[in-house]
Amino acid sequence: MTHTLSDNREHRFCVAPMMQWTDRHCRVFHRQLTRHARLYTEMVTTSAIRHGDRDRLLAFDPVEHPVALQVGGCDPADMAMAACAAADYGYAEININVGCPSDRVQNGAFGACLMAEPARVADCVSAMRAAAPLPVTVKTRIGIDHQDDYAFLHAFATQVANAGCETLIVHARKAWLSGLSPKANREVPSLDYERVYRLKRDFPALRVVLNGGIETLDQARQALTRVDGVMIGRAAYQRPWLLAGVDRQMFGQADEPITRHDAIRALLPYVEHAMHDGAQLKHITRHLLGLFHGCPGGRRWRRMLSEQAHRPGAGIEILLAALAEVPEQSTAEVA
Repeated sequence: MTHTLSDNREHRFCVAPMMQWTDRHCRVFHRQLTRHARLYTEMVTTSAIRHGDRDRLLAFDPVEHPVALQVGGCDPADMAMAACAAADYGYAEININVGCPSDRVQNGAFGACLMAEPARVADCVSAMRAAAPLPVTVKTRIGIDHQDDYAFLHAFATQVANAGCETLIVHARKAWLSGLSPKANREVPSLDYERVYRLKRDFPALRVVLNGGIETLDQARQALTRVDGVMIGRAAYQRPWLLAGVDRQMFGQADEPITRHDAIRALLPYVEHAMHDGAQLKHITRHLLGLFHGCPGGRRWRRMLSEQAHRPGAGIEILLAALAEVPEQSTAEVA
Protein backbone atom coordinates (compact mmCIF):
# COMPACT_ATOMS: atom_id res chain seq x y z
CA MET A 1 0.00 0.00 0.00
CA THR A 2 1.16 3.54 -0.74
CA HIS A 3 0.66 6.01 2.09
CA THR A 4 1.56 9.69 2.06
CA LEU A 5 1.26 12.27 4.81
CA SER A 6 -1.71 14.39 3.85
CA ASP A 7 -2.47 18.07 4.40
CA ASN A 8 -1.34 19.03 7.89
CA ARG A 9 -4.45 21.20 8.27
CA GLU A 10 -6.94 18.37 7.96
CA HIS A 11 -6.82 17.63 11.71
CA ARG A 12 -6.65 21.28 12.68
CA PHE A 13 -10.13 21.06 14.20
CA CYS A 14 -11.92 17.80 14.99
CA VAL A 15 -15.18 16.83 16.69
CA ALA A 16 -14.52 13.91 19.02
CA PRO A 17 -16.06 10.46 18.65
CA MET A 18 -18.68 10.12 21.40
CA MET A 19 -20.72 7.01 22.10
CA GLN A 20 -24.48 7.49 21.68
CA TRP A 21 -23.87 11.04 20.45
CA THR A 22 -21.93 11.30 17.19
CA ASP A 23 -24.19 9.11 15.07
CA ARG A 24 -24.89 9.89 11.41
CA HIS A 25 -27.74 12.29 12.23
CA CYS A 26 -25.47 14.28 14.53
CA ARG A 27 -22.68 14.38 11.96
CA VAL A 28 -24.94 15.62 9.15
CA PHE A 29 -26.20 18.37 11.45
CA HIS A 30 -22.65 19.37 12.41
CA ARG A 31 -21.74 19.49 8.75
CA GLN A 32 -24.33 22.23 8.22
CA LEU A 33 -22.25 24.35 10.59
CA THR A 34 -18.72 23.57 9.40
CA ARG A 35 -17.42 22.22 6.11
CA HIS A 36 -13.84 21.68 7.23
CA ALA A 37 -13.89 20.19 10.74
CA ARG A 38 -13.03 16.50 10.78
CA LEU A 39 -15.94 14.44 12.13
CA TYR A 40 -15.70 11.04 13.82
CA THR A 41 -18.15 8.21 14.21
CA GLU A 42 -19.06 6.60 17.46
CA MET A 43 -16.70 3.75 18.27
CA VAL A 44 -17.60 0.56 16.38
CA THR A 45 -16.07 -2.71 17.54
CA THR A 46 -14.37 -5.12 15.17
CA SER A 47 -16.80 -7.83 16.30
CA ALA A 48 -19.75 -5.68 15.26
CA ILE A 49 -18.17 -4.99 11.88
CA ARG A 50 -17.47 -8.69 11.30
CA HIS A 51 -20.82 -10.03 12.45
CA GLY A 52 -23.27 -7.11 12.34
CA ASP A 53 -25.25 -5.16 9.76
CA ARG A 54 -22.48 -3.19 8.07
CA ASP A 55 -24.78 -0.77 6.31
CA ARG A 56 -26.42 0.15 9.60
CA LEU A 57 -23.06 0.46 11.33
CA LEU A 58 -20.89 2.05 8.66
CA ALA A 59 -23.00 3.75 5.98
CA PHE A 60 -22.98 7.54 6.05
CA ASP A 61 -24.18 10.47 4.00
CA PRO A 62 -21.56 11.87 1.59
CA VAL A 63 -22.15 15.36 3.04
CA GLU A 64 -20.40 14.19 6.22
CA HIS A 65 -16.96 14.21 4.60
CA PRO A 66 -14.31 14.48 5.85
CA VAL A 67 -15.40 11.76 8.29
CA ALA A 68 -13.35 9.14 10.12
CA LEU A 69 -14.35 5.75 11.51
CA GLN A 70 -13.29 5.02 15.07
CA VAL A 71 -12.85 1.32 15.75
CA GLY A 72 -12.39 -0.67 18.93
CA GLY A 73 -10.37 -3.87 18.85
CA CYS A 74 -7.02 -5.40 19.61
CA ASP A 75 -6.46 -8.26 17.16
CA PRO A 76 -4.36 -7.19 14.15
CA ALA A 77 -6.27 -9.43 11.72
CA ASP A 78 -9.62 -8.09 12.92
CA MET A 79 -8.35 -4.53 12.76
CA ALA A 80 -7.11 -5.10 9.22
CA MET A 81 -10.58 -6.35 8.31
CA ALA A 82 -12.08 -3.20 9.83
CA ALA A 83 -9.67 -1.03 7.84
CA CYS A 84 -10.75 -2.73 4.62
CA ALA A 85 -14.39 -2.16 5.52
CA ALA A 86 -13.69 1.50 6.26
CA ALA A 87 -12.01 1.89 2.89
CA ASP A 88 -14.89 0.13 1.13
CA TYR A 89 -17.39 2.56 2.68
CA GLY A 90 -15.30 5.57 1.76
CA TYR A 91 -14.06 6.86 5.10
CA ALA A 92 -11.21 9.37 5.06
CA GLU A 93 -9.44 7.79 8.04
CA ILE A 94 -9.65 4.94 10.53
CA ASN A 95 -8.93 5.68 14.17
CA ILE A 96 -7.98 3.18 16.89
CA ASN A 97 -9.59 3.71 20.28
CA VAL A 98 -6.87 3.55 22.94
CA GLY A 99 -8.59 5.99 25.25
CA CYS A 100 -11.93 4.64 26.49
CA PRO A 101 -11.70 3.32 30.07
CA SER A 102 -15.15 1.71 30.41
CA ASP A 103 -15.48 -1.78 31.86
CA ARG A 104 -17.19 -3.03 28.70
CA VAL A 105 -14.29 -1.88 26.57
CA GLN A 106 -11.72 -3.29 28.98
CA ASN A 107 -13.49 -6.64 28.93
CA GLY A 108 -12.90 -6.63 25.18
CA ALA A 109 -9.20 -5.93 25.82
CA PHE A 110 -9.20 -2.64 23.93
CA GLY A 111 -9.57 1.04 24.70
CA ALA A 112 -7.31 2.69 27.27
CA CYS A 113 -5.98 -0.59 28.63
CA LEU A 114 -4.11 -1.01 25.32
CA MET A 115 -1.74 1.75 26.42
CA ALA A 116 -0.04 -0.97 28.46
CA GLU A 117 0.54 -2.96 25.26
CA PRO A 118 2.14 -0.56 22.78
CA ALA A 119 3.57 -3.44 20.74
CA ARG A 120 0.06 -4.78 20.18
CA VAL A 121 -1.18 -1.36 19.12
CA ALA A 122 1.80 -1.05 16.78
CA ASP A 123 0.99 -4.46 15.28
CA CYS A 124 -2.58 -3.30 14.68
CA VAL A 125 -1.37 -0.11 12.99
CA SER A 126 0.98 -2.09 10.74
CA ALA A 127 -1.70 -4.63 9.81
CA MET A 128 -4.26 -1.93 9.04
CA ARG A 129 -1.88 0.07 6.90
CA ALA A 130 -0.93 -3.05 4.97
CA ALA A 131 -4.59 -3.94 4.39
CA ALA A 132 -6.07 -0.63 3.22
CA PRO A 133 -4.90 2.70 1.77
CA LEU A 134 -6.32 4.74 4.65
CA PRO A 135 -4.51 6.87 7.21
CA VAL A 136 -4.48 5.00 10.52
CA THR A 137 -4.63 7.28 13.56
CA VAL A 138 -4.63 6.53 17.28
CA LYS A 139 -6.64 8.27 20.02
CA THR A 140 -5.06 7.74 23.41
CA ARG A 141 -4.59 9.10 26.92
CA ILE A 142 -1.41 10.45 28.50
CA GLY A 143 -1.25 7.44 30.81
CA ILE A 144 -3.17 4.81 32.74
CA ASP A 145 -3.37 4.08 36.46
CA HIS A 146 0.13 4.39 37.92
CA GLN A 147 1.78 4.24 34.50
CA ASP A 148 1.51 7.94 34.01
CA ASP A 149 4.94 9.49 33.68
CA TYR A 150 6.15 11.11 30.48
CA ALA A 151 8.52 8.24 29.70
CA PHE A 152 5.52 5.90 29.46
CA LEU A 153 3.75 8.18 26.96
CA HIS A 154 6.97 8.72 24.99
CA ALA A 155 7.57 4.97 24.69
CA PHE A 156 3.99 4.41 23.54
CA ALA A 157 4.22 7.16 20.92
CA THR A 158 7.55 5.83 19.68
CA GLN A 159 6.18 2.37 18.96
CA VAL A 160 2.98 3.47 17.22
CA ALA A 161 4.82 6.12 15.19
CA ASN A 162 7.42 3.59 14.08
CA ALA A 163 4.56 1.34 12.94
CA GLY A 164 3.28 4.05 10.61
CA CYS A 165 0.83 6.07 12.69
CA GLU A 166 1.25 9.67 11.55
CA THR A 167 -1.44 11.25 13.73
CA LEU A 168 -1.79 10.81 17.49
CA ILE A 169 -4.85 12.30 19.17
CA VAL A 170 -4.09 12.70 22.86
CA HIS A 171 -6.68 13.21 25.58
CA ALA A 172 -4.52 15.15 28.04
CA ARG A 173 -5.71 13.22 31.08
CA LYS A 174 -4.68 9.80 32.30
CA ALA A 175 -7.32 7.08 32.64
CA TRP A 176 -8.04 5.14 35.80
CA LEU A 177 -8.99 1.64 34.67
CA SER A 178 -10.79 0.80 37.90
CA GLY A 179 -12.59 2.75 40.57
CA LEU A 180 -13.88 5.54 38.35
CA SER A 181 -16.83 5.68 35.98
CA PRO A 182 -16.27 6.69 32.33
CA LYS A 183 -17.93 10.01 33.20
CA ALA A 184 -15.53 10.61 36.09
CA ASN A 185 -12.64 9.61 33.85
CA ARG A 186 -13.47 12.63 31.68
CA GLU A 187 -12.99 14.92 34.67
CA VAL A 188 -10.45 13.26 37.01
CA PRO A 189 -7.51 13.65 37.38
CA SER A 190 -6.58 17.11 36.13
CA LEU A 191 -5.56 17.83 32.54
CA ASP A 192 -1.88 18.05 31.63
CA TYR A 193 -1.56 19.95 28.37
CA GLU A 194 2.16 20.50 28.91
CA ARG A 195 2.80 16.79 28.53
CA VAL A 196 1.09 16.81 25.14
CA TYR A 197 3.04 19.90 24.08
CA ARG A 198 6.25 18.17 25.12
CA LEU A 199 5.27 15.16 23.03
CA LYS A 200 4.92 17.40 19.98
CA ARG A 201 8.34 18.93 20.62
CA ASP A 202 9.91 15.47 20.88
CA PHE A 203 8.10 14.11 17.80
CA PRO A 204 8.10 17.01 15.30
CA ALA A 205 7.20 14.71 12.39
CA LEU A 206 4.18 13.27 14.23
CA ARG A 207 0.88 15.11 13.86
CA VAL A 208 -0.32 15.67 17.44
CA VAL A 209 -3.93 16.63 18.17
CA LEU A 210 -4.89 17.86 21.64
CA ASN A 211 -8.14 16.64 23.21
CA GLY A 212 -9.71 17.31 26.57
CA GLY A 213 -11.24 20.31 28.28
CA ILE A 214 -11.29 22.68 25.30
CA GLU A 215 -14.51 24.68 25.50
CA THR A 216 -14.10 27.61 23.10
CA LEU A 217 -12.52 28.50 19.78
CA ASP A 218 -10.25 30.96 21.58
CA GLN A 219 -8.85 28.07 23.64
CA ALA A 220 -8.50 26.05 20.46
CA ARG A 221 -6.53 28.80 18.72
CA GLN A 222 -4.23 29.10 21.70
CA ALA A 223 -3.54 25.37 21.69
CA LEU A 224 -2.79 25.46 17.97
CA THR A 225 0.32 27.49 18.67
CA ARG A 226 1.74 24.35 20.33
CA VAL A 227 0.19 21.38 18.51
CA ASP A 228 -1.09 20.52 15.03
CA GLY A 229 -4.76 20.15 15.84
CA VAL A 230 -7.46 20.24 18.49
CA MET A 231 -10.39 17.95 19.15
CA ILE A 232 -13.50 19.19 20.97
CA GLY A 233 -16.13 16.83 22.33
CA ARG A 234 -18.94 17.69 24.72
CA ALA A 235 -18.75 21.45 24.15
CA ALA A 236 -19.30 20.97 20.42
CA TYR A 237 -22.24 18.68 21.07
CA GLN A 238 -23.96 20.62 23.83
CA ARG A 239 -23.32 24.05 22.28
CA PRO A 240 -23.10 23.19 18.58
CA TRP A 241 -23.26 26.79 17.38
CA LEU A 242 -19.58 27.17 18.23
CA LEU A 243 -18.95 24.99 15.15
CA ALA A 244 -20.32 27.77 12.94
CA GLY A 245 -17.18 29.77 13.62
CA VAL A 246 -14.73 26.97 12.83
CA ASP A 247 -14.31 27.47 9.09
CA ARG A 248 -13.60 31.17 9.43
CA GLN A 249 -11.58 31.16 12.64
CA MET A 250 -9.70 27.86 12.28
CA PHE A 251 -9.35 27.55 8.50
CA GLY A 252 -9.43 31.16 7.29
CA GLN A 253 -12.50 30.69 5.09
CA ALA A 254 -14.39 33.87 4.20
CA ASP A 255 -17.71 32.29 3.27
CA GLU A 256 -21.00 34.11 3.72
CA PRO A 257 -22.00 33.62 7.38
CA ILE A 258 -25.05 31.55 8.17
CA THR A 259 -27.62 31.83 10.93
CA ARG A 260 -28.96 29.09 13.16
CA HIS A 261 -32.18 29.18 11.15
CA ASP A 262 -30.17 28.71 7.95
CA ALA A 263 -28.57 25.59 9.44
CA ILE A 264 -31.92 24.00 10.25
CA ARG A 265 -33.40 24.88 6.87
CA ALA A 266 -30.38 23.30 5.18
CA LEU A 267 -30.91 20.16 7.27
CA LEU A 268 -34.59 19.71 6.34
CA PRO A 269 -34.05 17.63 3.15
CA TYR A 270 -31.88 15.22 5.11
CA VAL A 271 -34.50 14.96 7.86
CA GLU A 272 -37.21 14.12 5.32
CA HIS A 273 -35.00 11.55 3.60
CA ALA A 274 -33.93 9.92 6.88
CA MET A 275 -37.51 9.66 8.11
CA HIS A 276 -38.54 8.17 4.78
CA ASP A 277 -35.89 5.51 5.40
CA GLY A 278 -37.28 4.73 8.85
CA ALA A 279 -35.63 7.16 11.25
CA GLN A 280 -37.84 8.71 13.90
CA LEU A 281 -37.84 12.46 14.35
CA LYS A 282 -36.60 12.17 17.95
CA HIS A 283 -33.49 10.35 16.73
CA ILE A 284 -32.51 13.50 14.82
CA THR A 285 -33.84 16.32 16.97
CA ARG A 286 -32.03 15.14 20.13
CA HIS A 287 -28.85 16.43 18.50
CA LEU A 288 -30.38 19.84 17.81
CA LEU A 289 -31.49 20.75 21.33
CA GLY A 290 -28.50 22.94 22.14
CA LEU A 291 -28.47 24.94 18.90
CA PHE A 292 -30.25 27.97 20.35
CA HIS A 293 -28.51 27.83 23.73
CA GLY A 294 -28.52 31.33 25.22
CA CYS A 295 -30.77 32.77 22.50
CA PRO A 296 -34.21 34.36 22.92
CA GLY A 297 -36.68 31.54 22.36
CA GLY A 298 -34.04 28.88 22.98
CA ARG A 299 -35.92 27.31 25.87
CA ARG A 300 -39.12 27.11 23.83
CA TRP A 301 -37.16 25.44 21.02
CA ARG A 302 -35.71 22.86 23.37
CA ARG A 303 -38.99 22.25 25.18
CA MET A 304 -41.05 21.80 22.02
CA LEU A 305 -38.59 19.34 20.51
CA SER A 306 -38.24 17.44 23.80
CA GLU A 307 -41.98 17.17 24.30
CA GLN A 308 -43.22 16.73 20.75
CA ALA A 309 -40.59 14.89 18.68
CA HIS A 310 -40.99 11.58 20.51
CA ARG A 311 -44.73 11.31 19.87
CA PRO A 312 -45.91 8.64 17.45
CA GLY A 313 -46.16 9.99 13.92
CA ALA A 314 -44.18 13.15 14.72
CA GLY A 315 -43.02 14.66 11.46
CA ILE A 316 -41.01 17.53 10.10
CA GLU A 317 -43.82 19.95 10.97
CA ILE A 318 -42.71 19.68 14.62
CA LEU A 319 -39.24 20.87 13.67
CA LEU A 320 -40.67 23.76 11.65
CA ALA A 321 -43.02 24.77 14.46
CA ALA A 322 -40.16 24.76 16.95
CA LEU A 323 -38.07 26.88 14.59
CA ALA A 324 -40.91 29.40 14.35
CA GLU A 325 -40.72 29.82 18.13
CA VAL A 326 -37.26 31.37 17.86
CA PRO A 327 -36.80 34.91 16.45
CA GLU A 328 -34.84 34.96 13.20
CA GLN A 329 -31.32 36.28 13.69
CA SER A 330 -29.59 39.03 11.82
CA THR A 331 -26.23 38.40 10.18
CA ALA A 332 -24.61 40.47 12.93
CA GLU A 333 -25.49 37.75 15.43
CA VAL A 334 -23.93 34.81 13.65
CA ALA A 335 -20.83 33.01 14.94
